[in-house]
Amino acid sequence: MSTEHTLESDLFLNRLAKADAWKNAIIDLNGGSLPVILSFGQLDELSDRAAQGLIDRGVEEGDNVAYLLPNGWEFVVLTIAIWKAGAVACPMLPALREREIPFVMRKSKSKLLFVPEEFRNLRYGELVESIRSELPGMRSLITIKLGKPLNRKSSLGGLAEREPVVSQLAQRRPKSASASQLLFTSGTTGEPKGVIHTHGTLSNGVAAHVQTLGLTSMDQIWIPSPMAHQTGFLYGMSLALYLGATQICQAIWNTETARFAIEQYGATFVQAAMPFLADLTRESETPRGLRLFIATGAPVPRQLAQVASKRLACKVVGGWGSTESCMISVGSVRAYGEESWNSDGQVIAGREMKVTDEEGRTLPPGQEGLFKVKTPAMFIGYLDHPEWYEAAVDAEGFFNTGDLAVIDERGNLRLTGRVKDIINRGGVKVPVTEVENLLYQMEELHDVAVVGMPDPRLNERICAYVSLKNPNSTIGLDKLTDYLKVQGVTKMYWPERLEIIPEMPRTTTGKIQKYVLRQMITDKLNPNYH
Repeated sequence: MSTEHTLESDLFLNRLAKADAWKNAIIDLNGGSLPVILSFGQLDELSDRAAQGLIDRGVEEGDNVAYLLPNGWEFVVLTIAIWKAGAVACPMLPALREREIPFVMRKSKSKLLFVPEEFRNLRYGELVESIRSELPGMRSLITIKLGKPLNRKSSLGGLAEREPVVSQLAQRRPKSASASQLLFTSGTTGEPKGVIHTHGTLSNGVAAHVQTLGLTSMDQIWIPSPMAHQTGFLYGMSLALYLGATQICQAIWNTETARFAIEQYGATFVQAAMPFLADLTRESETPRGLRLFIATGAPVPRQLAQVASKRLACKVVGGWGSTESCMISVGSVRAYGEESWNSDGQVIAGREMKVTDEEGRTLPPGQEGLFKVKTPAMFIGYLDHPEWYEAAVDAEGFFNTGDLAVIDERGNLRLTGRVKDIINRGGVKVPVTEVENLLYQMEELHDVAVVGMPDPRLNERICAYVSLKNPNSTIGLDKLTDYLKVQGVTKMYWPERLEIIPEMPRTTTGKIQKYVLRQMITDKLNPNYH
């Protein structure tokens, strides 16, 4: 199947219509030992009714519909209902609060907001009511009681109470070029960007992944990554819909539920960030049954990938993608070997990637530069900011990712850091990711992040933040530098300061928030720096 063009038959709703109506579509583990299970037939019927509910509540074609829900059957049904109503899915992470919710609502102009009645001991309805004055465009707040769908009329806050008008839904059926998703990036600095995808771009992104990895409807897709993030939304929920495969939803991360997903319900595939992989690998008895773990979202320490593939008895491969471009590269699963996990993969069919200098000239293999990509799964714009799109995507259609990378002679991609994460020590650019990967191999260290700290003479010096496997122990800077010396790392790349913290600040998708660490060390050295 070619991934150059997206066929209407490959769109998620059209694939869903062909799924086995009696097959399990969703296994929602959030109820513990008694999961909620929906068949594809039930999913189709319930989403039809919910789509009618959206139309009855004034949702027009092309409207953005905002919802803040954890992973679960409610998220899946509502997303499909939004699409069936001809509208655009605008999911929010459950971790968002008083500052972020009004921002997304104002930018998206959503008339409705769906929230859980309660999740993780927070009553979201009360939270939203407390900031209602900041939501002038919101017509209705719909609270959803999470759990089993007792009956169709009460499901999803009453959204599914009415039989659908088939002719209305048929008129709203989206096309390949119809907007499908508005997803706000969890930016570490500046205003979050509203990334717009179509049904065609997202379907293309999934189709290429399926072809490259050899996934089938027999796979069981486990989703511990937030569905309101592209990893869980596209390479969890949407991937399962595309395949007609069962998806296993996990809303709150813990390794016991993960073990349940793998050993009890037969999860075979997962795409998730490094912390999920690390936690499973560190279990005294690792769960067995996974076939493939795609590690994305942040650079994965190569030592971890190697150990995890042995302990979990599955293939662990690296990969790179972004909210804007979907997946661009992934390690080989057919010719599985060291390069599958010891890099960020090779380019996926139908995509292009290159490394350039600051003037846009393509660099030869082995040289570090700006990482740029081109794909038929590319987003179509940033909400309200066409100038951002014009600055990010050049005339040839290449997207400047903001990452630094090296592509070797064999076509293996290695991300070396973010442009904004560069440590400029007296004119010397420090290979942050390489240093972190080496330090991660030290027995005493649980997590590592290397950041720049301000220096009046050199502009920046190198600070290593670490958390320890044994929180009651300690470690000195000299032990880190001695280790790097043995590894053959030049002294100019050694950390010059060590900060030990209990745990790293992270986004909800597992990325270490380096801007928080940089601010922490800046404040500690001199509060007047900012």
